[in-house]
Amino acid sequence: MVIIITLSIIIVFVILLLCVVTTSKAYDYKHTVDPLTKKQDEKK
Repeated sequence: MVIIITLSIIIVFVILLLCVVTTSKAYDYKHTVDPLTKKQDEKK
């Protein structure tokens, strides 16, 4: 019984660590925006 609880706690911590790492990488990602072309500028 103790082995199952210990294994479950380890799995929970691994999943939590993966979530934190993934979220951190997502916030570090730099998004870019393509500049408008002249045709798109004229439509405005």
